[in-house]
Amino acid sequence: MAMNRSELVAAVAEKSGNSQAAVNGVLDAVFEVFTSQVSQGEKVTIPGWLAVERTKRAARTGRNPQTGASIEIPEGHSVKLTAGSKLKAAASGE
Repeated sequence: MAMNRSELVAAVAEKSGNSQAAVNGVLDAVFEVFTSQVSQGEKVTIPGWLAVERTKRAARTGRNPQTGASIEIPEGHSVKLTAGSKLKAAASGE
């Protein structure tokens, strides 16, 4: 089962005692900071919980699945999320 954004906002608002509007605003701000930093090539780290960074993908040769023809895929960027020790411990049930 997955938690969506509105469920996350409601849960954080209940835990923190803040309004859902306030929590939603903070969540928007966090994602804006993540977006601006990662787009500049900066790594965002929350020790013990999460690290987000931009990675570079090299150019490569791919295959069109419909025709089988080789195609050149240009270099590009992707995003890498790494779980920290606290998140890993929670996932393993420790």
